[in-house]
Amino acid sequence: MPNADTVTIARWLIHEGRRGAGLDDGLIALLIEVARACKIVSCRVAMGGLGDILGTAGAVNVQGEEQARLDVIADDIFRRGTEFGGHVGAVASEEQEEPVPVPAHYPRGDYLLLYDPLDGSSNIDVNVSVGSIFSILRRPEGTDAVTTADFLQPGHAQVAAGYAIYGPSTMLVLTVGTGVAGFTLDPVHGDFVLTHPALAVPAETREFAVNASNSRFWEPPVRRYVQECLAGAEGPRGKDFNMRWIASLVAEAHRILIRGGVFLYPRDTKQPRRPGRLRLLYEANPIAFLMEQAGGACSTGERRMLDLVPDSLHQRIPLVFGSREEVERIERYHTAADDTPHDMPLFNARGLFRTMAG
Repeated sequence: MPNADTVTIARWLIHEGRRGAGLDDGLIALLIEVARACKIVSCRVAMGGLGDILGTAGAVNVQGEEQARLDVIADDIFRRGTEFGGHVGAVASEEQEEPVPVPAHYPRGDYLLLYDPLDGSSNIDVNVSVGSIFSILRRPEGTDAVTTADFLQPGHAQVAAGYAIYGPSTMLVLTVGTGVAGFTLDPVHGDFVLTHPALAVPAETREFAVNASNSRFWEPPVRRYVQECLAGAEGPRGKDFNMRWIASLVAEAHRILIRGGVFLYPRDTKQPRRPGRLRLLYEANPIAFLMEQAGGACSTGERRMLDLVPDSLHQRIPLVFGSREEVERIERYHTAADDTPHDMPLFNARGLFRTMAG
């Protein structure tokens, strides 16, 4: 059995509530239900090919993306795992076109739950870390039936947010507005245990994460930033940087919370009608809340993410987050009056990735 000093997620939440963090019994209970859903998804992910979860579901979600089998399974786990407790009025999922109200035979609670049930699901078949992301808002007072408009609150209105990462170990990383805490799933006793009580993003870094295959579509400020990083110690930054890319937002965020860095998925011209790739309500806002609570920053590249007022349930947005100094630098590059295209090529024989023959 865990010893008496072990701090489980339930014990931690009760403690935060007692010390004035603004957690009522309903919010504590809802977060425990979310943690339980994450444990169930973790078990399904861990089964891999043994659990008939690999491959696609043969359907396309509201985002126009082909659903993996586990996308559908995880979405159902989160919805069913939280609707019966009487703590939510409705849920909104990346996999559902409209909010899903709590069934009439269950009591409706004071909170709204938003989630990406399985971030990075394209990595499942190759056994790379994936995760779940969630955000909790207060249900507006005086409402009867929950509408889409009730979910369109700015990110600073979140009362809790977090993610679970299903990797070599399963972790749940959570903020309730009093910093960021990390809990590791004890596979023997089946509980999340506090292992990282005060996660903090280092102010400085030598790592950045970006999908370099989109470089030809980037705006000039982004090209400038990446080129300066790649120029290394001989360039204007005066130090060498490492470039990372996992293609899993949860994994990228987790690495940055643990050891620093900056992540960019900027606006580009690849799909001009889309202002960005990632979703404001299910991905950007919860990550932004976590980053700011850990001393980092999160931005569209031009302004603070948590200040944006959403205009639709599945709104896409450019996303830059991580070490504060790097995020602020990228914002300066976007707002500088003399921003002009930089012609230094990234990948040809005379560029920063020059060949031995160059």
